[in-house]
Amino acid sequence: MKINDLEKLKNEGADALPSEERRRFLRFGLAVTGVFVGGSVLSLTSARNAESAMGPVPAAGSFPYSPHYTMVMRQNRCIDCERCMEACVKTNSVPSYGYRTTILQQEREIGKGEKERVFMPVLCNHCNRPPCVRVCPTTATYKDKKNGIVMMDYKRCIGCKTCMAACPYNARYFKEENRAVDKCNFCFDTRLSKGESKTACAAACPAGVRIFGDLTDYNSEAYKLIHKPEKVVWVLRPETGAMPNVFYMND
Repeated sequence: MKINDLEKLKNEGADALPSEERRRFLRFGLAVTGVFVGGSVLSLTSARNAESAMGPVPAAGSFPYSPHYTMVMRQNRCIDCERCMEACVKTNSVPSYGYRTTILQQEREIGKGEKERVFMPVLCNHCNRPPCVRVCPTTATYKDKKNGIVMMDYKRCIGCKTCMAACPYNARYFKEENRAVDKCNFCFDTRLSKGESKTACAAACPAGVRIFGDLTDYNSEAYKLIHKPEKVVWVLRPETGAMPNVFYMND
């Protein structure tokens, strides 16, 4: 059966598919998608179409960078202990008024009169199509050609804050100390370039929420997590087309 014919089938819901069948479809280049694809539930769609809608988990072997750094958030594990934030502040000299990473909170109803609090760790998404890079007039914000990290060249920054307005994730702040915009760079200068394999926030998390890794390393935990066929993986604000490299899941 052709892909177009499969996409015309009645929605079965991802949970209704037997695990073995999902794996079989995946081998043929199809993706099982969930409620996060454009707000609708699809049972099966082509990997190409899934990527355009959910801004995507790259297909194996098609990563733009090598290494291609990523972070997977196992969101339901977050207990808001804030150790990740503390480690980031200490490692990257983040002032009290700024942040490179933070934790959002939301209350949602789970039943009649019952609510639960949900925590969502957020940081720069190191997008493959970063709007901040596109709008920077001085190229102070740039995409590293070797590893895909969205970097800041503070010497070039003129403090116009255009990048702050363009960022879909509100992941930047203006640092008064050096009169430049600051943001997460996956601890490249403070840890990765010195041989560390994890960011400060990932290393400090006691609950295993933040999994930092390389998508081109098929043996890495990050790669294995986002390619689990039985798990729904989503990104924040897929409608922007920014193609973020921070992925979320419940595990």
